[in-house]
Amino acid sequence: MNRALLEDDLKREENCRLLAYLDTEGVPTIGWGHTGPEVHLGLVWGQEMADQTLELDIDHVIDQLDQMLPWWRTLDDIRANVLAKMAYQMGIGGLLGFKQMLAHVKADEWDLAKAAGLDSLWARQTPERADRELTELDTGVHA
Repeated sequence: MNRALLEDDLKREENCRLLAYLDTEGVPTIGWGHTGPEVHLGLVWGQEMADQTLELDIDHVIDQLDQMLPWWRTLDDIRANVLAKMAYQMGIGGLLGFKQMLAHVKADEWDLAKAAGLDSLWARQTPERADRELTELDTGVHA
């Protein structure tokens, strides 16, 4: 896993917003896509707070992946980062819902993993992001 690449990708995908807003699911969100019980409409952060929280959120995602999918550490950097980006966006529970895709990833069946990932609500809701990330998963090449 390449943490610097992961952080760069998340910053590209999430866009930093310093005033809390409702995401597409109606969840209060701030900074680099951060959600949590402390986030509410009207909340304002500075850039430093957003950047520090991103670091903590990445740590949290990595810890959850280590606990729930310990084999993810055997993946190359690009493919490991795809799982981390998906867990960051959807939460670990959301990623774990991709049972078929994860089984194919674990078996190094990259084209089948991509197809399974594309057959999801996530891919229909965020088609460009899903296609980019699942192509990375399939090819092992950063987009």
